[in-house]
Amino acid sequence: MRVVLLGTAAGGGFPQWNCACALCAAARDGKLPSRTQECVAVTGNARDWWLLNASPDIRTQLTATPALWPGPGARDTPVRGVLLTDAEPDHVTGLAALRGAPGLKVYAPRPVLAALSPARAVLDRYAPWEWSDSLAEDGFVLAGGLVVTAHPMGTRPPTYLPPRPADDRWVTAYRIEDLATGGALVYAPCVAAWSDTLDELLTTADCAVLDGTFFTADEAGTAARAGTGTGRPGMGHVPVAGPRGSLTALARHPGVRRIYTHLNNTNPLLDAGSAARAQVNEVGVEVLMDGAEFTV
Repeated sequence: MRVVLLGTAAGGGFPQWNCACALCAAARDGKLPSRTQECVAVTGNARDWWLLNASPDIRTQLTATPALWPGPGARDTPVRGVLLTDAEPDHVTGLAALRGAPGLKVYAPRPVLAALSPARAVLDRYAPWEWSDSLAEDGFVLAGGLVVTAHPMGTRPPTYLPPRPADDRWVTAYRIEDLATGGALVYAPCVAAWSDTLDELLTTADCAVLDGTFFTADEAGTAARAGTGTGRPGMGHVPVAGPRGSLTALARHPGVRRIYTHLNNTNPLLDAGSAARAQVNEVGVEVLMDGAEFTV
C-alpha cells in the first residue's frame, strides 16, 4: 500500500491566515515550512487512489501529486472516492472541488452523512456519487485491493450543527489493510482521548497516522482540554505531551511506525529544532512534511 500525506496541518493550515503567533510569523518569513490542511491518499495498486478526508486545499494537493493527476482520457481520474472521519469543515469542504467527477464513492458514518445532506444534494446535481455508511458490519473493500474497517472515536459533532443527542459515531478512525501484502495502516487524525480501541488497533497495524493537533493541553487556552478529564469544553483532540497524552500511549507500541498529523499552528512540533520535536523523536514518533510518501 502506497500512502501520501497530502497535507499535515490542522484547520486553517500553517501559517494560519489570521494568526500572528511566533510560529506563523516564522513560516511567513520562510524560517519554517508551510503546510496545507490535513489529508491523505492511499492505493493498493498504484491505479486506484482513495482520499482520507477532503481538505479545503485538495485542489492544490492533487496538483502537487503526479500520481493523482488525471488521464489518460481528458476527464479520467485515478481518484475513486473519499473516506471521511468526521463532518468538520476542514475535512469535508474539499468535496466541493471534486464535484463533477462521476461515480465517486464517499464513505462516512451515518451521522456525518446526515449532516452533509444539503451538500450531498448539491454535489449529486453535478454528477451522482455513491454515499455509503463506513461503519457497515464487517467493513468494506476498496478498488485496488484494500479492505477497510471504521471504528468510533468520539461523540463531538461539528460546531455548525445545533445540539443533538450524544452519538459516538461522529468521529471515526480507519484501519486499512492491503489484501495482497497484509500491511495495515491506522488513520486517526481526530482523537478526543486515548482509548483501549486505539491500543487494540495499533497492535494489528504496521503504521499509524495519528492526531498530533496540540502538544500540550493548555497550548491554546481551553481549546485542547477535551479528553483530558477536566470536563471543560474543547476541540476534541488529545494532547501529545503529559501522562495522559498520546506520546505516552504510543511509547507502548515501538514496533509500529507512528506519524503525527493535523498539527495546529500553535504546536511547537512544527519546528524541527524545538524541544518538543526532540521529545517526540526520542520515542521514535515522526513528524513528516506535506507530500511525504511511504509504503505499508
